[in-house]
Amino acid sequence: MKQLLLFTLLSALLVHAAWGATPPNIVLIFADDLGWKDVGYQGSEFNETPNIDRLARQGMVFTSGYAAAGNCAPSRACLLSGNYTPRHHVFAVSSTDRGPKHEQRLVPIPNRSGLAESNVTIADALKSAGYATGIFGKWHLDGPNGALPSQQGFDTVFESKGGWGESEPDNPKRVYSLTEAACQFMEQHRDRPFFVYLPHYAIHTKLQARPATLEKFKAKPSKAEHPSPLYAACTYDLDDSIGRLLEKLTELGLDDNTLVVFTSDNGATQQSPQEPLRGNKGGYYEGGIREPWIVRWPGITQPGSQCDVPVINQDLFPTFLAAAGVAVPEGKVLDGESLIPLLKGTASLQRKSIFWHFPGYLNTPVIRGRELDVRTGFRSRPVSVIRQGDWKLHLYLEEWVLDGGREKIASNGAVELYNLQQDIGEHDNLANSHTDKRDKLLDDLLAWHQSVAAPIPSQPNPNYAPN
Repeated sequence: MKQLLLFTLLSALLVHAAWGATPPNIVLIFADDLGWKDVGYQGSEFNETPNIDRLARQGMVFTSGYAAAGNCAPSRACLLSGNYTPRHHVFAVSSTDRGPKHEQRLVPIPNRSGLAESNVTIADALKSAGYATGIFGKWHLDGPNGALPSQQGFDTVFESKGGWGESEPDNPKRVYSLTEAACQFMEQHRDRPFFVYLPHYAIHTKLQARPATLEKFKAKPSKAEHPSPLYAACTYDLDDSIGRLLEKLTELGLDDNTLVVFTSDNGATQQSPQEPLRGNKGGYYEGGIREPWIVRWPGITQPGSQCDVPVINQDLFPTFLAAAGVAVPEGKVLDGESLIPLLKGTASLQRKSIFWHFPGYLNTPVIRGRELDVRTGFRSRPVSVIRQGDWKLHLYLEEWVLDGGREKIASNGAVELYNLQQDIGEHDNLANSHTDKRDKLLDDLLAWHQSVAAPIPSQPNPNYAPN
């Protein structure tokens, strides 16, 4: 208790020294399964997202903004803990053993079902510094290995589990009731700093939309890239609810002292092709992890600005702490880096690379996935990924562990290398033509494995019997 009080006092002093008497409010809007190409400012020709587009014009757009994992639970665990997956072992939703067992060459690393209560979250740190903290929506981390949001730093919990199923016709996916609860929380705490975490259920299946919105998109000429009026309508209603929250900030006179972030937990499902990006939710090609990523902070971010530096959701924890003038809690390891230098447009980041690690199997192939995965029924097999500058390397662990590793790297298919500046669609594998770059990224990825104790599946599956 004494340590907590000391931390709170020191944090308060840092807040005052950094920003003056009033640290910024922080609002994090987190969509569910919203793809990079699903919003208007990214070029969607069928979906309409006027409020998200306006937020992009008012703030800074990160053109290489990433989710921390290819699907829901691990992405949320990374976001809230500020840690890569090997530190908390939430690698998938429910299980890493999903898909045809006879096609799995390795025994997957077991999955943790939720984020351990002992893992300090963004909400824990901000609450200790005097912030009012609230979650309004999807938690998805309270399995047998996890804890409730009330145990991980959130004073106010408005979690509508009904968002998974049917909703009222005028409140699809609970977008309006979640937003209204967040608005009431902001009004209640307008005289003190607050942290609003608004993780929507939209646009995760089952898709839902207001009847009038659905009719609006049924009347539009269809586009091959977005053939579903319901998908577009669900996205539109999500956007409309976001507009209501932003209007509330203006009504309360809080715009100028509120840091707003909008992004998504992972890429879109196969209902929404993400071309020119490859793949979808669950995979680690760009379509599974590259996201809409917007930060608006008046006085800090330049309206209409863009940043091409790769960023990832783990960066939000240190960014929020730096924005609030709050010290990193004692003993807490953070894998991200504060984005404030980028937000100010004055400097670059110190780190060179960002990483992903998925040591298991997910079923249901993605659009334009690996030929092997499409043929055998997987979205992803065990893989680690590094993004460094314009370059991205995939290390497929089955081939690495079982087919000769580095010695056979030219022929075993363990490594794929892409230059995203020239080939954002990951069409042209350069692993055997740019061997110096391949070997440098591979060395850095393997060193990262060691630094975070990444579990590597190494036991051959005794039931492997390919068709």
